Amino acid sequence: MNLIPRKFYLGDDFFDDFFEPTVKEQMKCDIYEKDGNYNIVMDAPGYDKDDINIECDNGYLTISAETSTEDKEEDKNYIRRERRYGKFSRSFYVGDIDPESVEAEFKKGTLRVIVPKVEEKPSKKQIQIK
Repeated sequence: MNLIPRKFYLGDDFFDDFFEPTVKEQMKCDIYEKDGNYNIVMDAPGYDKDDINIECDNGYLTISAETSTEDKEEDKNYIRRERRYGKFSRSFYVGDIDPESVEAEFKKGTLRVIVPKVEEKPSKKQIQIK
C-alpha cells in the first residue's frame, strides 16, 4: 500500500487538485425576475469596476472582463502564479431593449445588472388561404 498519491509520485503537479475547484468557479451568475425587470447577479472576484465591460448588441447583453497584473517581484521564488491574469465573457439574450434603460452596479466583487423586461409579441400568426 502506497500512502503517496500516484499523481504526486509520478512527478505530476501536486497543487493541481488543490487549486482546480477555485479556477472553475469564476463568473457564476443568478438570473431572476423581480418588479418587471430581469436581474443578473454575477460573481467577478478579483476584478475592478473599470475592468468590466457591458454591451447590448442585436438583442444580446454581453458582460466581459479582463485584468492582468504585470508586477514582477524578483525576490520571490514562485512555485505557481495564478492570480495575475483573468478574462471572461458571457452573453445573455434579452431581446430588443433600450440600452439606456439597463442599470449596472458593482460592489465587493459582485456585479448586478438590471434589465427591463420587454413584453414579447407573438411571432406566430395563422395566414388565411384565399
